[in-house]
Amino acid sequence: MPDMLTGVVERITFRNDENGYTVLKLKPDKRIREAEAKDGTVSVIGVMPQLAPGESLELTGAWIDDNKYGRQFRAETITPTQPDSLDGIRRYLSSGIVAGIGEATAEKIVKHFGKQTLDILNREPAKLLEVHGLKPQLAEKLVQAWQENVGTRQTYIFLQNYGVTPKMAKRIHDHYGSEAIGVVQQNPYTLADEVFGIGFLKADQVARGMGVGVDSPQRLRAGLNYTLNQLASEGHTCYPRAQLLKAAQDLLGLSEFHQPMLEDALEAQIRFGDLEPDTLRLRGVETELIYLPVYIGAERGITRRLLLMRQTRSKIQKDHDKTDWAKLLEKLTQRDKVGLTDQQKGAVKAALTEKISILTGGPGTGKTTTLRMVISALKDHKYTVALCSPTGRAAKRLAEATGEDAYTIHRLLGYSPEGGFGMDEDSPLKADVVVVDESSMLDVQLFSALLRAIAPEAHLMLVGDVDQLPSVGAGNVLRDVIDSGVAHVTRLQTIFRQDEGSHITLIAHQINEGEMPALQNQAKDVFFFSIDEDMETAAALVVEIVTERIPRRFGPDAAAQVQVLAPMYRGPIGVDRLNRDLQRALNPHGFDRPHKKLGERVLLIGDKVMQTRNNYELDVYNGDIGRISHIDTVENVVEVNYEGRVVFYERDQLEDLVLAYCISTHKSQGSEYPIVVMPIVTQHYMMLQRNLLYTAITRAKKAVVLVGDRQRKAIRIAISNNKVTERCSGLLTRLQEGLPS
Repeated sequence: MPDMLTGVVERITFRNDENGYTVLKLKPDKRIREAEAKDGTVSVIGVMPQLAPGESLELTGAWIDDNKYGRQFRAETITPTQPDSLDGIRRYLSSGIVAGIGEATAEKIVKHFGKQTLDILNREPAKLLEVHGLKPQLAEKLVQAWQENVGTRQTYIFLQNYGVTPKMAKRIHDHYGSEAIGVVQQNPYTLADEVFGIGFLKADQVARGMGVGVDSPQRLRAGLNYTLNQLASEGHTCYPRAQLLKAAQDLLGLSEFHQPMLEDALEAQIRFGDLEPDTLRLRGVETELIYLPVYIGAERGITRRLLLMRQTRSKIQKDHDKTDWAKLLEKLTQRDKVGLTDQQKGAVKAALTEKISILTGGPGTGKTTTLRMVISALKDHKYTVALCSPTGRAAKRLAEATGEDAYTIHRLLGYSPEGGFGMDEDSPLKADVVVVDESSMLDVQLFSALLRAIAPEAHLMLVGDVDQLPSVGAGNVLRDVIDSGVAHVTRLQTIFRQDEGSHITLIAHQINEGEMPALQNQAKDVFFFSIDEDMETAAALVVEIVTERIPRRFGPDAAAQVQVLAPMYRGPIGVDRLNRDLQRALNPHGFDRPHKKLGERVLLIGDKVMQTRNNYELDVYNGDIGRISHIDTVENVVEVNYEGRVVFYERDQLEDLVLAYCISTHKSQGSEYPIVVMPIVTQHYMMLQRNLLYTAITRAKKAVVLVGDRQRKAIRIAISNNKVTERCSGLLTRLQEGLPS
């Protein structure tokens, strides 16, 4: 049985607004001599809602003995009750618990209503207008503030019983308002679908605490959606029915006994339209696939739009029915003083004669040069071109490489959080040709939105390296479109960009061809440092390379040009650990200045940070990297400088910021860095694939440093593993079946 404690809050000693952890002094209703201080108070610790001096509490928990602080009560549940003395009511009202009520106003209210004050506020708040000297406008504001406060606190108290933190409780109350408790009681799994940051696991914790059974139809239906969302995070747009049921059974901790119930839940989800089935021929076998509606809609939309584009002749095609292409291309290359291979010339011609064309190839094979020639040819004939990329970093690189304006796909399509994409079938882009660079990063949802905004008469050109990692989002768009035959594909193979003595491009292509590079540290831009199997030593070596060895070789400011990449987040040489170590090494005096603690993360002035989610209000996007330039601990504002543009983050926006001294290889897609450092060790075996190593190396412009085992075993594992992680998707089949035989 838990211990119980009742009393009145004397003062708040400490509170962490981020996680709700609070230390307070309580005047207990009954003396507790072995725990009380000289003033008769006892210490209470725990995660709590916002409390105020003068407030009466009922607590359950346990007494503990702390070596430093002595005997304390660790609260597990906190239930505020109404103070019953006039002084307690006065202190409670004036404590700041309701904005606008200070000591003078509290005195007026208590003087008028006496001990009935809180009952009046709760049941007949309009009577505040009777208080002499209280202005009607202020009285109305106080009524509203009181009602909001009561509703919020009731939500906190209700949810705390189910392990919901004050921060999450606030988010739930902000979303549902006064209906929060009713919504959660009716179906706690609604939280996972509707409240950002509360996934199935947290909603399931609440539900189980409320007595929802492990085989409840509500739980099983929500669990199926959760399973498909988890699979989507791994890149799958759908999953075979039988495999989905098995995956859901494992994730939900169910036995074979529950399989019929899970089948019934799946049928219910399909009936209600929450999931959608489709039967497609995958690898020669008729397979029933289960989709979340958003992904089957995206696949069908992509298929419909690409086939329509392919069938619709364009003005450009009609204009060039009788063009002498050899003469036009010769004139173009002579004027721009550029030499093109036959492959490159074919790609330029395809962009003007084929409705859908793809230009792919590894680093240094001339994709950018070819694209510039395409743009030059289009501009010569007064055709309009829209250039875009999936990310802001990639769009900036595209603009720099071509000298033309380039946009993120979201910005090109006029996206806003409130209205979604501004461009679609009814309001298409005014462009004769749309070019998408870094198209290996396209997922099915983004590609579908883009195609909706491209007129059927327009041309589409996808540019990217199909051998890089696939998109972070669901689908394998570039590879599926290439394999389907719906587009004219040019794969550049001749290597042009290789400075004398440079080995980055050479080694990248060797890896892509499955060859083991020499890595003997004979080149000026590719280095390999060997380690034993001790991962602590490996992590220390990465820090030493960044802070000492690279500055010695490339100059004192070189550390600022380094981007560390790691295959995994967890572990002694993962992203999270390396970020903490690099922060201490590269920003050692940050703690001497204002800083911001976010759970286990600490943000310091001077830190390198990355935005992890698109924020259209702030105009910062997933993957953007900047430096913290200022932290205002009073206003709870953090300023981040993104290459000269300062963005101000409020407290509730900071959860989207993470340290970026080290980032995952997936997050590096679409970017280039002067120097790349990458640990590649056998402990990362789950992620060791050829395209991951290839992607990491091709991010480096000036130098790449690999840290691995002496026998190069991890590198060999990665190079030999060329099985692109298979993603379950119906897009390839849909496109192939839609093409004329």
